[in-house]
Amino acid sequence: MAKRKATTTLRLILGDQLNHKHSWFEKVDDHILYVFMEVRSETDYVVHHIQKVIAFFLGMRAFAKHLESKGHRVAYIALDDPGNLQDIPKNLSKLADQYGAGTIAYQLPDEWRLDQLMDGFSESEKREVISCDTEHFMTAREDLATFFKGKKRYTMEYFYRDMRKKHDVLMNADGEPTGGAWNFDHDNRNKLPKDVAMPPLRTFTSQISDLQSMLKEQGVKTLGSIDPSKWVWPTTRSEALQTLNDFVKERLQSFGTYQDSMTTRDPFLFHARISFALNSKLISPKEVVERVESYYDKHRSTIEINQVEGFIRQVIGWREYMRGIYWAHMPEFAELNKLEHTAALPDWYWTGDTKMTCLSHAIGQTLEHAYAHHIHRLMITGNFALLLGVNPDEVDAWYLGIYIDAIEWVEITNTRGMSQFADGGIVGTKPYMSSANYIHKMSDYCKDCHYDRKIRHGDKACPFNSLYWAFVDRHRERLSKNGRIAQMVRLWERMAADERASTLLQAEEYMKNVNTL
Repeated sequence: MAKRKATTTLRLILGDQLNHKHSWFEKVDDHILYVFMEVRSETDYVVHHIQKVIAFFLGMRAFAKHLESKGHRVAYIALDDPGNLQDIPKNLSKLADQYGAGTIAYQLPDEWRLDQLMDGFSESEKREVISCDTEHFMTAREDLATFFKGKKRYTMEYFYRDMRKKHDVLMNADGEPTGGAWNFDHDNRNKLPKDVAMPPLRTFTSQISDLQSMLKEQGVKTLGSIDPSKWVWPTTRSEALQTLNDFVKERLQSFGTYQDSMTTRDPFLFHARISFALNSKLISPKEVVERVESYYDKHRSTIEINQVEGFIRQVIGWREYMRGIYWAHMPEFAELNKLEHTAALPDWYWTGDTKMTCLSHAIGQTLEHAYAHHIHRLMITGNFALLLGVNPDEVDAWYLGIYIDAIEWVEITNTRGMSQFADGGIVGTKPYMSSANYIHKMSDYCKDCHYDRKIRHGDKACPFNSLYWAFVDRHRERLSKNGRIAQMVRLWERMAADERASTLLQAEEYMKNVNTL
C-alpha cells in the first residue's frame, strides 16, 4: 500500500513570539497547526520571578485563543499536560508523529541557547525543518555588526542617528533632527519634586490564581510575590495597546524629565510599562515609535522634545543596539569577565533585607512588581554589584530571573556589558559606577537611611562611598587609561594617605560582612 503523503505543517510559536501581525497569520490554512508549549526547560533554566512565568503563560494562552478565534488550528501543551515531555524538540517530534506532519517551521529565536537548540533539532530531525524571521525588530541580527565593520568601538549614538535617518523618525523635511539636536539627554536627569503627582495606574483582570496553583502543584521554583488584584502587566495585544495609549496621554509629557528619578513614592513614575509587551512581541517597536511621534506632532504645544526623544532613543536606539551587540558577540559575550570579579552576590539581593534604603527599596519593589526602571538596575543594584566585585555569572542569573522583561538578548548586554563592564568596553565606554552622591542627587532614598551618605568610613558610613574608592584603587591601572574616568584615579591618588587607608579598611570590612549591611 502506498504511504499516505504528509500534508500537515507544524508552526512553533515561542513565548516571546506573540506577534499578531506576523505574515504567518494572514491566511487560514487547515494544513497548518500552530504549536504552543509550556515546558520545564523554560521555567527552570534560571529561577524566574513568579510574575514573569505567569505573564508569559497568560500571553501564550491568550494568543492561542486569538488564533483559534480567527479559524487557525492550534495545539497547546500546558505545563501540567500528562503527555508533556517538558522539552521543545521532543514535544515537536511527538506532535509531528501524531499529526503526520511533513514539515516543522519555527521563527528564529532571540536567545542564543534556543537558537542553538533549534539548529540542533533541524539537523537531527528526520522531517523538513524551516525557519523564518519574527518580523518584529527594525534591524536584522547582523545589521549592527555590519554598520560598525572595521570600527574599534560600537558607539551607540552613531547607530541611533542612522536609525533616525533610515526610518525618518523625529526628522525635519530638510534632513535635520527635530528640535535641532539628536540627543536631549542633558534635560533628562532631574530628581522628582515632592509636589509632582503620579498618573493613575491601569490594572488588568487575568486568570492568575489558576496559574499560581498549577505552578505550585508542578513544583516550579519561583521568586518574588504576586497580587492578582494589582496586576499591571498587559498580556494581550489589546491590553498592550491600552497601556501604550495611557503612556502617551498621561506620562509622555513628563517621561524624559524624570526618567532617571528614583523615589519611594512610586515604583513606575512616568515609565511606559510596555517592556514585557515589546519583548514578547505583542506590540512592535515601529508601531510604538509611530504612536509616540504622532501624538507629539499633534501636541507640540504641551509636550517638549526631550520627553519624546528620550523615549524613542530607548526603543530604536538602545533596544536595537543591544540586540545587535548580542548577535555580534555571542556566545563569547556570556563568558566575559574582564575585571576578573569573583565575589558572591549578597544574600539580601533575594530578599531586600538590607539597611541601605536604596537597595532595600529597589530590590523590594522588584520582588513585589518584577520591575525596576533602568536607573535602579544600572546605578543601584548593578552599581553595588560592580563595586563589590560580584562574579558577572551571578549578576546575570539574578537579572535574568527577577525582571518580567528580561530575555537574554537584552538582559546580558545590559548587565554583563553596561552594568558590570565585564566586556571591557564593548557596550559602554566606562564603568557605570558612583558613590552615594549620585544616588542622593537622583532620589529621596538617602534622607532616612541608616547610613550617612556624606562620610566614607565609620559605623554609619554609606557603603557606596568606601566601595567606590576601593574599586578605583583596585582597578586604577585600567581606569587611568580611560579618558572618561581617569580623573577619579588622580583624585584618589591626591587624597591624604591616612584617608585612603581608612577608606580601604572600611571597604574591606563591608565586603567581609556584606550580608549584614
